[in-house]
Amino acid sequence: MRDGNVRAARAAFANGDAMQKYLAEAVGTFVLVLGGVGAAVLAGDRIGFLGVSFAFGLSLLAMVYTIGPISGCHVNPAVTVGLLMAGKFDKRHLAGYVIAQCVGAILAAGVVLLIAKGAPGGYSAGAEGLGSNGYGAASPEGYGGGPAFIAEVVLTFVLVLTVLGATDSRAPVGFAGLAIGLVLTLIHLVGIPITNTSVNPARSLGPALFAGREAIGQMWLFIAAPLLGAMFASAVYRLVNRPAVQISAARAEQATDEERRERIAGPRDVERPV
Repeated sequence: MRDGNVRAARAAFANGDAMQKYLAEAVGTFVLVLGGVGAAVLAGDRIGFLGVSFAFGLSLLAMVYTIGPISGCHVNPAVTVGLLMAGKFDKRHLAGYVIAQCVGAILAAGVVLLIAKGAPGGYSAGAEGLGSNGYGAASPEGYGGGPAFIAEVVLTFVLVLTVLGATDSRAPVGFAGLAIGLVLTLIHLVGIPITNTSVNPARSLGPALFAGREAIGQMWLFIAAPLLGAMFASAVYRLVNRPAVQISAARAEQATDEERRERIAGPRDVERPV
């Protein structure tokens, strides 16, 4: 009976801990979308895409230090998948994280729309897009689906690889947020003219649900491309981050002695070809 109570208490504690992580992810994604999409919709004409890029980067940087100790601050299904494939995330929390991220993004997009509607003359998400991602006619510069797909794969690859490297145990302590926030800024500087920059299925989903049929119809690209980029990033990270081949202590000492003897003896004469 006592063992059963202990197990129940542990399960309740684990569930509570998981819910804290999910809530943190929802809040973090909410802030990311509110800051980035909000800047694009409410202030884009004044700050330009440079300002919007910094809005996304600064929002993420702030959240890394705010919720990072709680959930790791993924705030992006592609990042969660990349960490999972790199062996840095528990697959039991995959669904919870992704759902929380999507909920946070949808709520943030709704808040941005609510504020935008209060502007003189109102605001139409269907007509204006609400900062949604797109290709073809929905691309800021008219890029087609092919270039948009490639851009999203490559840019997500850069983001997830940066996350994996910056959060490595050997990376400088305390600088992960700075690296990740700055790289997201860089990614938006490159990607905004092409697709409005997604690299995050949740970020795309939130505005798309309010923008209407066209934005929803193009969501497949902003799910598939970021996930593919995340998979490539995790594969490359695992490849370059392979642990060194282990040898026995005796073998290591023997190698050291051999090297010492060779150094004492000096370089050997090498017969040169005539």
